[in-house]
Amino acid sequence: MEITAGGLLEVRITPADVGKRVSVRRVEGGSSGAPAFTDTVGVLTSWDAGVLLITQKNGKSVRIAESSLVAGKIVPPAPARRRGPAASFEELSRVAARSWQPLESEALGEWTLRAAAGFTRRANSVLPLGDPGMPLDDALARVTSWYAERGLPAYVQAATGAVGTQELLIAELERRGWAAEVSAEVRTGALAPVGDVDAPAAGAVRLTRTPDEAWLGRYGRVSDPEVARRLLVEGPSVWFAALPGARAIGRCVVDGRWAGFAAVTVDPAHRRQGLATAVMAALARRALAEGASAAWLQVETDNPQALALYDGLGFATHHTYHHYRAAP
Repeated sequence: MEITAGGLLEVRITPADVGKRVSVRRVEGGSSGAPAFTDTVGVLTSWDAGVLLITQKNGKSVRIAESSLVAGKIVPPAPARRRGPAASFEELSRVAARSWQPLESEALGEWTLRAAAGFTRRANSVLPLGDPGMPLDDALARVTSWYAERGLPAYVQAATGAVGTQELLIAELERRGWAAEVSAEVRTGALAPVGDVDAPAAGAVRLTRTPDEAWLGRYGRVSDPEVARRLLVEGPSVWFAALPGARAIGRCVVDGRWAGFAAVTVDPAHRRQGLATAVMAALARRALAEGASAAWLQVETDNPQALALYDGLGFATHHTYHHYRAAP
């Protein structure tokens, strides 16, 4: 917080700072009558009618009455992580998009509309990396009509928590009644430690270029196997991993220096046996052989078991993305 020479806290932000990362302190009445102070850090996404809206890195928005402010300042972007590969938000977003390609896409300015008959939100949502080339209301009207023509709900995938993410767009979506349905962390890490992990079952993992019926059955999110296969095999260099009996499966897309892990799933009867680690180790060794050195993955924020697994393998959060659905 800013402290003046006289030792007093000072508000050093104004409505002109919308779009910048800020740190603010507000005062509220405590339960015992004593004032209570609360600090908030995030992107200032609006300042209207005496109310500030700050979007935190996890995508949560906090409304703060201007009258409650006791201190505030602009802060620099969060420092770069000291471990794992360096990457910009846009680079990771484009790598992820190449690894999970839709069956159909269309440009809307610098946005990309994606559809895949409803198989996964990632392949059936707008990727808004830039300017749609028209006013936002017109762009969202085009988005909703495009998905309606395909019998699909309209989703926009927008991110928070890194330099260049889309807090301002999220604030505009929320203002128009769009609601976040699913949030996921994008994590990155070094690839070699994953390949080097001690996982005895990794030697039994079978790697293939296409998923078989057992793999799709274990994945368990498939209503149309033909559509799922068409989407899953697309990417620069795609590998599918499975242990005998599909006790555990996974998918990896090798794209230059990046290896992207997805669909790591274990039979509930065989959990806590290191099988997910074995699948990832086998895929990592294949990716290392193809020249990759960095790894990324996406994990939903409400999946504590997966979060713990990836913590143990050295993955750290780069940013968080959210799927916003159009208001009914």
